[in-house]
Amino acid sequence: MKITLYALLLSVVLFSCGGNSEKTFKARAFAASDDFNVFPKSKTDILTIVKTDSGKLATDDRFSIKSKDTAIIIDDAPNAEVKKFKVASFINTQRTAVLVQSDNGKDKMNPFYIIYVNGGKTEVVSLDKPSKGAEDKKYTKGLEELTRSNWLVNNDFFITTINSRVYPVKRQKEDERIQGKFFMYSSDKTTLVFLTANSLYQVNTATGETFNLPLPAALTNQPETLVGNIQRDYTWVKNANGTSFLKKNADDDRIVDISEFKR
Repeated sequence: MKITLYALLLSVVLFSCGGNSEKTFKARAFAASDDFNVFPKSKTDILTIVKTDSGKLATDDRFSIKSKDTAIIIDDAPNAEVKKFKVASFINTQRTAVLVQSDNGKDKMNPFYIIYVNGGKTEVVSLDKPSKGAEDKKYTKGLEELTRSNWLVNNDFFITTINSRVYPVKRQKEDERIQGKFFMYSSDKTTLVFLTANSLYQVNTATGETFNLPLPAALTNQPETLVGNIQRDYTWVKNANGTSFLKKNADDDRIVDISEFKR
């Protein structure tokens, strides 16, 4: 009888422990060939976002990510291991890929990762890029949801949740994050425009093409009218490759060829 009770107790302990297991995964660098639009082969090949802590504000909530019954820990040395996240959002409807941000501290500059399951194998991809920008703290905004399906991460990565694509945003200087704030994008949402100290830096996420448009000080020194002036005096123009960039309108007093107005 005692043996039976001991065996029953042991099975209960093992079962309860099995539901709270953890596993550490080494983070790797993002690669342009990464495809996060992964469809699960079985119902077990999905991830789960679990709220671990609730705060007074939604931004105070904390989460863990589980694959089956196993909580995922990220090893990204020399950074400390991460098991709790301040941001956790799926980037696909299949729930096989989730964007997370480390909870090691309250800094917006905490690194971001994508955890995803591909063919039953869990991987962790780092979206953290080192930067020596003088005003990194000012322009590192963490996750910016430009629309419900278009996200910007630290001016370095553009994510489209419709097709689960992640595009690196080409920097003006390779060793520093774009020193400007997101301003607008083209109608096809592929060219992002950043307002820097004295220009509109533009980068197309699909092609990697860039164009830097200097702005007069008289324009940048009047932030309250800047948007209206840009909308009035600047136009999206396609280059030879069909890529749209914002450019200054031509002088209205010039001689206009009527062919410009043909459709």
